[in-house]
Amino acid sequence: MNDQNTTPSTDTTTQVPPTPLRCVTGALISGGLGYASYSLMIAIATTFAKKPIHSDNQLVVNLTSAVRTLVVGIVALGTGIFGIVAIGLLALAIQLLFQNLTKPKIRE
Repeated sequence: MNDQNTTPSTDTTTQVPPTPLRCVTGALISGGLGYASYSLMIAIATTFAKKPIHSDNQLVVNLTSAVRTLVVGIVALGTGIFGIVAIGLLALAIQLLFQNLTKPKIRE
């Protein structure tokens, strides 16, 4: 009926301070994903350009054009986000390096 053996779970979240190495590693990962997303976007746009729309119905042409634009736009948005994150992480790594170099040494 009543479990005596259950222990209450405690959420102990400790924040790890950022280091330049972790920032550069994250920037490399984000940059790699951004490059992969960019390559995917170019492949999708090239495929769409090589396959024209074959229809006499104006509604079909408009919808197909809108869907193609949305697909390329969403992939481009992902590419941009990954690129901005990579640039931001590199800037943070540089800032942390300068802070570590200019921090006064405390002697005991």
